[in-house]
Amino acid sequence: MIQVNNLGKIYGNVIAVDKISFKVKKGETFALLGPNGAGKTTTIKAILGLINYEGEIKIDGIDARCKEVKKHIGYLPETVSFYDNLTALQNMHFFAELKGVEKEKCFSLLKEVGLGGDANRRVGGFSKGMLQRLNLAQCMLGSPKLLILDEPTSGLDALGAWEIRNKIKELKKKGITILLSSHILSEVQEVSDRVAILNRGKIIAIDSVENLSKKLDIQPKLKIKIMKMKENILDYVKKIEGVKNAKIVENFLEITCNEEAKANIINEIGKIVKIIDFKTIEPSLEEIFIRMVKKDE
Repeated sequence: MIQVNNLGKIYGNVIAVDKISFKVKKGETFALLGPNGAGKTTTIKAILGLINYEGEIKIDGIDARCKEVKKHIGYLPETVSFYDNLTALQNMHFFAELKGVEKEKCFSLLKEVGLGGDANRRVGGFSKGMLQRLNLAQCMLGSPKLLILDEPTSGLDALGAWEIRNKIKELKKKGITILLSSHILSEVQEVSDRVAILNRGKIIAIDSVENLSKKLDIQPKLKIKIMKMKENILDYVKKIEGVKNAKIVENFLEITCNEEAKANIINEIGKIVKIIDFKTIEPSLEEIFIRMVKKDE
């Protein structure tokens, strides 16, 4: 759906994007990550055809600079301006006219994002979270086959963010391609098929979270709640095959281990102490992100 070849952009003496290349498959949810100034926003603007750039970008085989391609893209900017004196529905009608799509679906889109009951309220009285929901609704006008979402849960409370994540998953099931950028890495990990990590204008890693954790040899952790800690239990645990490291945190054992060793470790610990509960903590995108950026710098 998206093909970026040798994308470059320079502002004065600053290289914002340095000859990057990547592809986003149809129906994939793909995330662009990076610290501030890494080149994420510039890359998104180039894909949208909002800036001049070096290199080539194609959307579904069509040059991104072509006006025709914009009909098939829905864009959710981090901040968007609506007319405060108009209602949510009137704002949707305005955007539908701009995009040249039918107005009939405007109300149903507002219902989809939880604004059905506020459709006839003036936008000037909306909270930041409500504006972000309206932002998502306008993004979906015309049933675009590609959505570009910049900080989609910005300003939302926990329930609102959860609803937006579920909406992203729902759209993916419908075969819509999604390119997103977010600073909330746990959110990205939950919804994305692959991620690209940018730093100083270059892509320093691109793959699924699972594959990146394997490449960096980031091991899962076992967190085991014990009824009563035994003296020298750490010495015992560290001798179990597959254990990389272990420590005691209150009445929990935190163990870094090989994936395939988890069941055996629990069985061995259960032989000497009573286990109340346990859970596996898989490698996080945050851990991968920090390690990759620090390694690059």
